[in-house]
Amino acid sequence: MTAFSTQLFSSAALALVLAAPIAAAETAGDAANDDVYVQDQIVVVGTYLYADQVNALKSPTPIIDVPQSLSIVTADQILQQGFDSIGDIIDYTPGVSTSQGEGHRDAVIFRGVRSTADFFIDGVRDDVQYYRPLYNLEQVEILRGPNALLFGRGGTGGILNRVTKKGVLGETFTDYQASLNSFGGFGAQVDSNFEVSDTAAFRINAMYESLENHRDFYDGERIGINPTARFELSPATTLDVSYEYVDHERFIDRGIPTGANGEPVEAFEDIVFGDPELNTTELEAHLVRALVQHQFADTLKGRVSVFYGDYDKLYNNFYAASFDPVTNIVGIDGYVDTTQRQNLILSGDLIGEFETGRFGHTIVSGVEYIDTSNDNDRFNPVWSGSNDDVEFFNVMRPLSFSGGTGTNASGNATTLAFSDLNDDTAATVEVISAYIQDEIEISDQLDIIIGARFDRFDISVDNLDPSVAPADRNRSRTDEEISPRFGLVYKPIENISIYGSYSESFLPRSGEQFANINGDNNALDPNTFTNLEAGVKWDFQPGISFTAAVFEIEQSSPQVADNDASTLDVIDTEITGFELQLQGQLSERWYISGGYSYLDGEQVDRSGPTGLRPRELPENMFSLWNSYQVTDRFGLGLGVTYQDESFINNSNSAVLPSYTRFDAAAYYDISDDLRVQLNIENLADELYFPNSHSTHQASVGAPLNARVTISGRF
Repeated sequence: MTAFSTQLFSSAALALVLAAPIAAAETAGDAANDDVYVQDQIVVVGTYLYADQVNALKSPTPIIDVPQSLSIVTADQILQQGFDSIGDIIDYTPGVSTSQGEGHRDAVIFRGVRSTADFFIDGVRDDVQYYRPLYNLEQVEILRGPNALLFGRGGTGGILNRVTKKGVLGETFTDYQASLNSFGGFGAQVDSNFEVSDTAAFRINAMYESLENHRDFYDGERIGINPTARFELSPATTLDVSYEYVDHERFIDRGIPTGANGEPVEAFEDIVFGDPELNTTELEAHLVRALVQHQFADTLKGRVSVFYGDYDKLYNNFYAASFDPVTNIVGIDGYVDTTQRQNLILSGDLIGEFETGRFGHTIVSGVEYIDTSNDNDRFNPVWSGSNDDVEFFNVMRPLSFSGGTGTNASGNATTLAFSDLNDDTAATVEVISAYIQDEIEISDQLDIIIGARFDRFDISVDNLDPSVAPADRNRSRTDEEISPRFGLVYKPIENISIYGSYSESFLPRSGEQFANINGDNNALDPNTFTNLEAGVKWDFQPGISFTAAVFEIEQSSPQVADNDASTLDVIDTEITGFELQLQGQLSERWYISGGYSYLDGEQVDRSGPTGLRPRELPENMFSLWNSYQVTDRFGLGLGVTYQDESFINNSNSAVLPSYTRFDAAAYYDISDDLRVQLNIENLADELYFPNSHSTHQASVGAPLNARVTISGRF
């Protein structure tokens, strides 16, 4: 048995042994109370949420019949495990991991494919780079594998969809929670639903959070408010409208350098390699959503949605760009970046069920229009000491500069000015899409899924940098792509499905954030991704399921040939792996959620395989969460996450070491409507480095810390 296998099974065994008597969960005895209601395909059983259908997939298809891997994290799980970020959820999800995101954005690695744009709200694209709050969510859905048929460009390794809370007809309630952590951070949330009439309801979710953590200078605050309303316009028609305001400011921390051995320098765990005053990100966003649903007949439903998002973002930061372990001198680089983006997204779809002869059909068809305006600029600093964008400082705590002034490693005073324009672009994007998918029931045991999506992607970029020649300032490109999907689901018995699927997706050369299409990018076709997946899903009994999947993702990337600029080389790379997931009630008192993934890949260039592993691709990842109801009012929880070592950079010269982290929880129901809860993270107080951005920017994981939460309803 390998060292990893020994550690993996030892960790799993330890977690299981400890969890059996102490881990916390909502009891299946509660589920036996028959306190069940259905709302938007979400079933509430006792105090536990289960979702049998995925909001993002549009069609009313049970999870066991979906030919791809997916995970659902409900609002109750978010509360019970103490999650307060997308990254926390990812830690306990197989097949995905986090990237640092330069300390200012969610960045998820779906099966080895890094993304900052494959995020959705209620199935609608949400592609701006920021940290997404969790306060107003019903559940989070993480779909692995390319998903272009329903979501369009991107989605190459997977997508993450947030399902927001909607107004509830016929009910009036207020849920609340308040929390305080051991670093001094605190927050509060409220969720109030009001019955306006028999056919109308108003709901408001709001949050405030004061941010603190284990790193020097770190602070910030988040404000979110999301009023929504639901109207039953007729027995067959509903209208949901929503406005969300997000205001978020926080200190930026891009981690610590790696040393001569290629690993993060542990002696620097308490040093922040940034400016205490200038490292900051600010986001202000206004999001408007509307959804009309109409039931034309028992077997035909239509939906039309409108989304408008206005985002204004500032990102100002300094970070370690180089480090000399011999002299103990660090090179500090930085920039200030602003983004203003407006997204208008209109979409409509029809979901119909009918029969042709002995075959049943569930057809999803739709169209989508996206209009995006994106203005972005970036300025690099010029240090007076070096007359360059990099200045050198002795490593100490704190570094000898603040507010853009300081003393460099040579002992001379240095100041900076953001006077070096790096880029200034104004981009417009217009996307027109149409798709259709047919789930064909061949027999009670066999389903075939076939479909395709057409996307026309038009982008125009104006380079406003005055140093650029006028002839090169305006670029435009149009891509037209068809993304097919094919799946097969075989059910030997009702609670087991065996599936296989093939799908394709693409990513234009303008990238996720439309920075530019200058140079060769103006002439190159999009990157294309193909996915093959096979798996099995087994519902042991109501409320518990096991899934396993093996997959291969192949990327084809056209490149201008070195020896002939008029021809292209197509470079193919592959990532392969498999996933296991177990979730549900093992007994009346014991709930478990566990996952394991194995990922492998190799970088490829013009000359072929390089022998180098892709960056940020841990070979093994494992997570397990147990919760156990000790008494009717008292419960405990225990979790463990393991991440194998991975490479920080493409040259494989810098490494994130493997780590194992234990988390715990305890809660007590003071009454039916009041709970007090304790969550402890990093129970063993391990020093670990969960993710990175580049060679000298490795994030320092939080030490042992705790959070107390009071939640209830009135």
